Amino acid sequence: MIAMTTTSEGAPRKFQYDDAKVADVKLPNPLKGVSDTADWPQRRAEIFAMLEDQMFGKAPTFDKASIKVTREVADKSMLDGAAILSQPILQIAGCKVQLMIVRPANISGAVPAFLGYNFRGNHTVHEDPAIALTQGWVPRTKNNTATQEQRGLSAKRWAINEITKRGYALVTVYCGDIDPDFHDKFKNGVHAAYGVPAPNQWGTIAAWAWGLSRILDYLVNEPAIDAKKVIVMGHSRLGKTSLWAGASDPRFAAVISNNSGCGGAALSKRRFGETVHRINSSFPHWFCDNFKNYNNREDKLPFDQHMLLALVAPRPLYVASAEKDLWADPHGEFLAAKGADPVYRFLGTDGLPTEDMPAIDEPVHGRIGYHIRSGKHDVTLYDWKQYLAFADKHIKKASN
Repeated sequence: MIAMTTTSEGAPRKFQYDDAKVADVKLPNPLKGVSDTADWPQRRAEIFAMLEDQMFGKAPTFDKASIKVTREVADKSMLDGAAILSQPILQIAGCKVQLMIVRPANISGAVPAFLGYNFRGNHTVHEDPAIALTQGWVPRTKNNTATQEQRGLSAKRWAINEITKRGYALVTVYCGDIDPDFHDKFKNGVHAAYGVPAPNQWGTIAAWAWGLSRILDYLVNEPAIDAKKVIVMGHSRLGKTSLWAGASDPRFAAVISNNSGCGGAALSKRRFGETVHRINSSFPHWFCDNFKNYNNREDKLPFDQHMLLALVAPRPLYVASAEKDLWADPHGEFLAAKGADPVYRFLGTDGLPTEDMPAIDEPVHGRIGYHIRSGKHDVTLYDWKQYLAFADKHIKKASN
């Protein structure tokens, strides 16, 4: 099937949804020039530099000591006493960043944690009235302002009960606290402190990834969280973010991409579903300006997304797709995970434990995990059950 749409210039464009009609693509070799594991750090640096310069953009250096922490409210009981809610506020590059930390009440020591952004405010993650309303710009709301009526609006995407019961904490932050998700010509959020970026400097996704690293800077000193076991997770555009955060910051113990699609886990050269031109036209602020040089020219890319995934190696990596989410190219996401597999095996881990794309709702959990579930573009309890099993296997039991 081919769907028609219109570009920002008004010209009709075709989007391919028939995998049988996608031309075979030759992927760049992530292990080019590598003959020994001692060669990998240099090759990894080359790949990272390409992605940074031509896609995500370079983020500024940051002095960890400049993060200021305040606690306007005390910790409180949550989930009928099964969990504890903490809401520290970080001042980062002139931005007020409100954290929501939910941890098991029955564990006194530091616990591993899932860290990820939410789309519309912490108050949408759970209906508890003690969760602070975001004060920033919020999309798809009246006057772009958070309201009490939105409490718990996205609760089904956050399996808080299951996460805490399994001995993990959830750390989430509204992505708009770091950078608002609209093309404001980089006048707001953390960009405001650094000026309009050059063509090879950070767009919003790189800013969000940078923000996750700043939150990890804080979590290193948070006694309730085992900062060596923080798993960065994201859905959709925030899945693109979690991948770049994991590639940029090796302190993240594992990386999860949920339905991240174009610019995330899906191979760009396939031109299936969302394309480079479409994503850069619809969301011109997400990537650096250099990435626009590949609009309708994916064949000229010196890299593809399997190389982004390979930057996580040998740390655990999970890529998830949804059957009906053709816009995000599930097959392309699987092929990218498969393309990263040789790097994992070269570095001495088992990588992706299958040659063929798994059947729907039949996950595989190697060092690279993958599943395609039934349903649409979303985060579901099924997804979280896979992530928790994967984390149990690779992170929770890992030695410090």
